[in-house]
Parts: sequence; C-alpha cells; structure tokens
Amino acid sequence: MKKTLLITGGAGFIGSHVVRLFVNKYPDYRILNLDALTYAGNLENLKDIENAPNYTFLKADITDAEEINKIFNTYNIDGVIHLAAESHVDRSITNPNAFIQTNVMGTANLLNAAKESWKGNFEGKRFYHVSTDEVYGSLGETGFFLETTPYDPQSPYSASKAASDHFVRAYGNTYGLPFVLTNCSNNYGPNHFPEKLIPLFINNIRNNKPLPVYGDGKYTRDWLYVVDHARAIDMVFHTGKNGETYNIGGFNEWQNIELVKLLCTKMDEKLGREPGTSAQLITYIKDRPGHDRRYAIDATKIKTELGWEPSVTFEQGLEITIDWYLNNQEWLDHVTSGDYQNYYVTQYSHES
Repeated sequence: MKKTLLITGGAGFIGSHVVRLFVNKYPDYRILNLDALTYAGNLENLKDIENAPNYTFLKADITDAEEINKIFNTYNIDGVIHLAAESHVDRSITNPNAFIQTNVMGTANLLNAAKESWKGNFEGKRFYHVSTDEVYGSLGETGFFLETTPYDPQSPYSASKAASDHFVRAYGNTYGLPFVLTNCSNNYGPNHFPEKLIPLFINNIRNNKPLPVYGDGKYTRDWLYVVDHARAIDMVFHTGKNGETYNIGGFNEWQNIELVKLLCTKMDEKLGREPGTSAQLITYIKDRPGHDRRYAIDATKIKTELGWEPSVTFEQGLEITIDWYLNNQEWLDHVTSGDYQNYYVTQYSHES
C-alpha cells in the first residue's frame, strides 16, 4: 500500500462519505476507519465497502490515549483525517462534559500520538482536522465568515471545537506538525442521523408527526451537501497548503422556516399528498439557549485556490436526500429503533 490513512469518526454521517470516497478512489491507500460507535456511528452506512481489501475498521475511542498510541504503533500511519466528534448542539447543552472529553481531549490524544509516531520526520505526513463554522459565533443580517474571522463560540459544542482547532494550530506552530484545517457549514444528505433538522423532518412528515421549529424560525444557515463536503476533504487533504485553513460552504443560505416549507412542498409531491398538507405539521416551540441567529460561509478561498465548488444546488441536493430516505426505510427504521447498534456485534463478533 502506498499510504496508510487513519480516518476518525468514519462510521458517522460525514465520516462514512469520506471513507467511501477514499476506499473507492484510492485502492492503493490503506484506509483505517476508527470509530467508537456511539449513537451517531453506524456501520450500516458502509455495508457497500466493508469487504474492500484496502479497508479496515477499528473500534476505538479517541478519549482512550493508550488505545490511540497502540494504533499508531501498530500501523504505519501517514495521515490523519479527524472527524470524530460529539456534534449536536442540543446535546452539548445538556451534557457539556462529553463534548470536552471527546472534542478537546480526544483531539489532543490524536495530536500527541501523531507527534510521537512521526518524531519530527514529517515528510509526506499530514494531520487534517475537520471543524465547523460555529466556532466563529453568530452573524448579523449581513456579512460572511472568512478564514480570518475571529473565534467567538457561543455553545459548549462550538467552544469545544474552537479549543480543538486551537490545539491543532498550536501543535503546528510549536512542534512543526504538518496540518490543514477546514471549517464547514451545516451538512445534509444520505445517512444523516435523524436528530438533525432535515432527516428528522423527512421522517416526521412521513409519519404525520409535528415539525418542531425553534423560536420564530428565522435562524439562517448555509447548507452543504455531504458528498460535496467529502470531495472538498479529498481535495484539501491532497492539495491544501500546510498550516492553512479553508472554509467549506454551499454558497447558499436558508432561513429554517423557508427550508421547512420547501421540504413540506417536496414531501407532499413525493407522497402524493394535497399541497399544504405537510405544512400543517409545523409547530413553533420555545427557543433553545444561546441560539446563534445566522451562519454564512464565504468559501471563495477553497474555490479559487483549490478549484472546489458544490456540484449541486440546495434544491437538487434536497431532492436527492429526500429520495434516499424514502428509498431506505429499513436504514431509518434500524436507526430510530436502535437496531443499527447490533450491526457491529453481528458483523464483527468473530473479531475481539
């Protein structure tokens, strides 16, 4: 094998799309998928490539420094693409410590293991840290997040990601560790755990359940199709400049309520319902604490320097996403019932 890459969080939503892309596109790379298989990690996401000769799954937790060191000692790792993270803002409000442990300490464990393993011989090595636009805080009605925007995290989740970003840059500055960092906007697409807005609402509309919209629904987000994000990660890993940060966004922004109305319209069409049927399920609920009003990414840098741009408009990506969920009811049933967590046991029970 030409290279060995460790992809953390590879059974999660974004991670599984990155793992699939790298396994299929680079048959001469050995791809190690490290995932703790917490609630958002689902190996059913990777059924199509699980038997590929260049793919290995490693069940491990990045908060376990000893285990991470063992993996670096066992495999001659050339690069890390670090996606493993606690990522749901609502969960960070109820349990901030889990976010501190995974997002801050877990990242530090990986940095230490990489630094120790590479021992100053950084030729051909790279640590790629995947982060979020939420570290920049909240925008007013105008303006965009740039790579140079000062950090101003507002939730325990974004504070933990900001801290991990700082550690990655500090290890680059202090030890010369070769790194790249990206901050992305809200991802959507197939295999998304249905606690997040789009898959949750697709599922709720299908089952005629309420669609809970925070506050006045005018919170604005930039949306990035997950397959396009995986393409960007591939590009940054291979052609990004050491020590640089790249913002990745979909070049679009939607108010939550407008997105929900579009989703309702499309779902009525798909399910053969009277126009306006799904919109009746919209229910306004009490706002969550510290809710950032608007995020919007300026992705000009990655477009001009690396040549990346989205392959689909939001409307096109949403159409693909809805079709995927409607055609993969078994996946959704397994996730909502918790059955997907048994997949590892049945698939990997011969290994221990």
